[in-house]
Amino acid sequence: MLIQIATFLLDNLVAFFVILLLARFHFQWLRVGFRNQVGEFILATTNWIVMPARRVIPGLAGLDLATLLAAWLLQALGIWLHATLLASSPGLLAVAAVSLIELLRYSIYILIFAVFVMAILSWVNPYAPVLPVFDALTRPFLRPLRRFLPPVARVDLTPLVLLLALWVVLFLVDGLVRAAAQL
Repeated sequence: MLIQIATFLLDNLVAFFVILLLARFHFQWLRVGFRNQVGEFILATTNWIVMPARRVIPGLAGLDLATLLAAWLLQALGIWLHATLLASSPGLLAVAAVSLIELLRYSIYILIFAVFVMAILSWVNPYAPVLPVFDALTRPFLRPLRRFLPPVARVDLTPLVLLLALWVVLFLVDGLVRAAAQL
């Protein structure tokens, strides 16, 4: 029972920080401003790991590799600790592969969350101060769909189509996790 509690706490703590690090990476990649409630929270909770990493790892073509590498290493550490608590010894290659695939999964979850929040806020409170943040996160993914799917009776169905596509991708990612775990 104590091992279950420890793995539960470990998995959730690691996931919390990995998701925040990935959100920070995606904010910078998609050029979303940090001068808002969401951005300031992300900066405040991730600066302790990103700022020292940036001294060692430079960016590349506008991508914050220090943040991405920190997320990957933290996820790999979490997977290794989880396996250690369960008394198994995974291979280094398996941990590296699974943690990389988990970053993809968390990135998809971030996008799904952003689409939901953007859609709900656009219906309930289109003038919410955080709506531009979620719009900036989802716009690059919705724009290509909007070229092919026009609004129906002034209702934009592209968020629904994007969500369906993201869930299909998640099914494929689950298959990749199972394949990588067998390494």
